[in-house]
Order: sequence, then structure tokens, then C-alpha cells
Amino acid sequence: MRDPLAEPSDLIRSVSRALRVLEAVGRAPKGLTVKQIARRCELTVATTYHLVRTLAYEGYVIRREDGTYIVGLEVADRYRELVTAFRGPPVVGESLRRAAVDTGYSHFLGRFVGGQVAITAVAEGPRSPYLEDLVPGFDEGAHATALGKALLATLTPEQRFRYLREYGMRPFTTATLTATDTFEADLTAGDRRGMHLELGQYRQGVACAAVLATPDKDMERRVVLACALPAAEMMTSARVVRAKLLTVARAVADGLATEV
Repeated sequence: MRDPLAEPSDLIRSVSRALRVLEAVGRAPKGLTVKQIARRCELTVATTYHLVRTLAYEGYVIRREDGTYIVGLEVADRYRELVTAFRGPPVVGESLRRAAVDTGYSHFLGRFVGGQVAITAVAEGPRSPYLEDLVPGFDEGAHATALGKALLATLTPEQRFRYLREYGMRPFTTATLTATDTFEADLTAGDRRGMHLELGQYRQGVACAAVLATPDKDMERRVVLACALPAAEMMTSARVVRAKLLTVARAVADGLATEV
């Protein structure tokens, strides 16, 4: 939901409308006709037709034989560029992949992007449950993931309160922390432990652990390293997981230090 109060005075309407069209098409994997797009975007059919034609010319949507439009390959190209920019120097990606191979657990990097907690890199491990949502660009459920907790723990209590008020504390499972006082106590325990944890709070049967890799005064330069594993394994291997995460976090920090 866009905040109307945050709308810039020099907003270019045609660009904004084109993006709304692209978003509508992206949310409909089976495709949409021009009339359907117009209804969903609250635009006239004539305006929608011109926007769709432009997006198709640029490769951002594709017209199928039945007259419906789906997302074009240019979107995939922009996503690959986003993933590369998020990940940082190649050595960082290599550190993640090596950790995933060595432990069998999927590893993740996260940071604040535009003030919001987001996953910026992923290396999947064969022993971790598959989490289809947790891909670069995922920016939901910070309160329910160890990665999100580790980043939110770097904020002041006032900053954290504003963040949670704005983005909410949706219950992903029955174990998700949805009260701010309980959440604050959990962060305090994580700081003492030197590793933030969640057990089944984002996905039942899955655990996640996270440590801060690069602290920085600039919140957008703080990077967190996390891994996911079966909850049962976390119960018996927390110390080993922490030691390995800290080792990989140092390698990630060293790699990021080479970024120009």
C-alpha cells in the first residue's frame, strides 16, 4: 500500500501507471487482458493499451496468442542485476556457497534496504528445509526470522517500535512473537547469547540462527548472516551453529571490506 502523503510533488504519472500495470501483470501468472489490467489498475482501456504496448516493446511484458499479457524476460534481467548488486563482491557469494556445502544448511545475508529488513543473498544447502519465500529481495516477517531479529536488534528501542508499528507483527505460525514486550525480551536473550534464534516462528519445524557480520553507524551498511536448519537439529547443535556462523561472518566481513 502506497502512502499518499509520501507522494512526490514531481511524480510522473505515466511512469507510475506503467509500474502499476507491470505489478498487476506480475501478480497474475496466467496472464491478463488489457481490459482486466485496466480494471485492476483503475485506468481507462485506452490508457492501459498504450502503456501495455510500451511495456511490450521494451520487453517487460509479453503478449500471448490468446491476447493476454504476462511478465517479460527483461524483468528477469533486472532481478539478476538486483541479486548481483545485493550480494556484493564475488568472494562474498563464494563464502556463502562454501558454508552451505560444508554444513549442508542454507545461508542468507540480510541488510536494511530503504529502511526495511531484506534478504540480499542466498546459498541453499541440502540439509535445510526448502523455504521458497526466502530469496533475495524478500522483505517481510522481520520479527519472525532470526535474520530480521539480528538487524532489528541494532536499532534503538524507539526505532524498533516505529518499525514494528509500520510493518506489523503478523503471526506466521502459532510460535510467532506478536507482542512487543515478548519480542524485546527475545532480542535481549539473543544479544546475551551472541546469536539470535527462532524456532518455528516463521515456518513450523524450521529454525534459523543469525549473527551480525558487519556493524556500522550507517544502518544500510549493517549486514547479518543467517542459516536455516531443521528445528530438531538446532536444539542439539546451537553452539556448533554459532561457532560456524561466526567464522563465516568474518569471511563475509572481509569480503565486503574489498567492495569499492
